Amino acid sequence: MQEKPSYATGRTPIQTSDDPTMDFRARLAHQQAENAERRRFDLAEQSSRLKTAEERIRIWERLHEVTLPRDPEHRLIAIIAANTNLNVGDVREEQRRRAEVKLASAAATAAASATAGA
Repeated sequence: MQEKPSYATGRTPIQTSDDPTMDFRARLAHQQAENAERRRFDLAEQSSRLKTAEERIRIWERLHEVTLPRDPEHRLIAIIAANTNLNVGDVREEQRRRAEVKLASAAATAAASATAGA
């Protein structure tokens, strides 16, 4: 590959090891490779039988930047189940578990507010 002459000097630029643009490109390529490897790992983990349903769904949520829908009939439930190697019932059970945790937390907050106000 023949380099084009620089308009400023009329000379062909020399690529050296201390060239900041080359360092940036190398770092960028390295970062992109690391990101791709992490994504491959996470995709494998989201369907690993070694992970609980909760863990698999949390990995799926992080990868897709979407939270588990609250509606048990939402169309994403089947997609999440397929991607996480779970059945639809497992995903719905996680929905129920999260709803119970949220209700318990709200009840504890309300009780704390009532005793603080008394």
